[in-house]
Amino acid sequence: MDDLHIFVAVARAGGFREAARSLNASASTLSEAVRRLEQRLGLRLLNRTTRSVAPTPAGEKLIARLAPALAEVEAALREATSDAGEPAGVLRLNVPASAARLVLPRLLPPFLAAHPRIEVELSVEESFVDVLAAGCDAGIRYEERLAQDMIAVPIGPRVQRFAAAASPAYLARRGVPERPQDLAAHACMRGRFASGRALAWEFERGADIVRIEPAGPLLVQVGAASDLLLQAAIAGLGVVYHFEDWLRPHLDSGELTPVLADWWPSFSGPFLYYPGRRLVPPALRAFVDFARTSAGRLWPEARD
Repeated sequence: MDDLHIFVAVARAGGFREAARSLNASASTLSEAVRRLEQRLGLRLLNRTTRSVAPTPAGEKLIARLAPALAEVEAALREATSDAGEPAGVLRLNVPASAARLVLPRLLPPFLAAHPRIEVELSVEESFVDVLAAGCDAGIRYEERLAQDMIAVPIGPRVQRFAAAASPAYLARRGVPERPQDLAAHACMRGRFASGRALAWEFERGADIVRIEPAGPLLVQVGAASDLLLQAAIAGLGVVYHFEDWLRPHLDSGELTPVLADWWPSFSGPFLYYPGRRLVPPALRAFVDFARTSAGRLWPEARD
């Protein structure tokens, strides 16, 4: 079991030294464990070069089957060893930048204060991931990106909106769009997904839905780099389209002016998701319970 755990850790870390730091062991000890496992199986599991370590096709297949099984074992051990009255352990979450920016700042500080024996490790990425294969207990995503076999728990605001905005100086110079189609004549601060696909801008008013493929001088991958789009818009370079809550402080301060506000589309809020066919670790169970019971206090609109 130790050798299997080490193999998965080395493959995820992409090297023996990186894995050694996380496991508090020597790189030579880890290398010997993987070599021992390969000899026992009669398979090469890792391709090693002087610069990197990557799983072979056989190694990738083994990881795909091992990661959920090892996570189940770890959950069982945490369940058995934690105090019934005080959950403890490490809670590993995989979330998009929007959740890290707009949801978790309200939720995590009071949760950690209420559960001092729990430690949270956060991974931020935009693509939907297999949380078990990624070594996480749970993730946060929006409804359209959830797999059918996941348990999904509402977390954060239940209704959100996309908003468009620009600086007062830009609008004075270029004019104020009166309908979504007018954006074709404007500079737009654009985002794209990790796949390379550009993010379309969608507007709706009543039964009318308009989808825009924006053009402009700046294109960044959505996520943490979204702040660059925001600052470019504040500097007067063009129109930005993002979560209303992300733009709200700058709308309230006057740095940005709403654009096409009666066309801003709404959508359902995010969900905490985790696999249903496994033991729920105590730290995750505590987080789920806290998210459910504190929703109305942290997001009063969630009561509606």
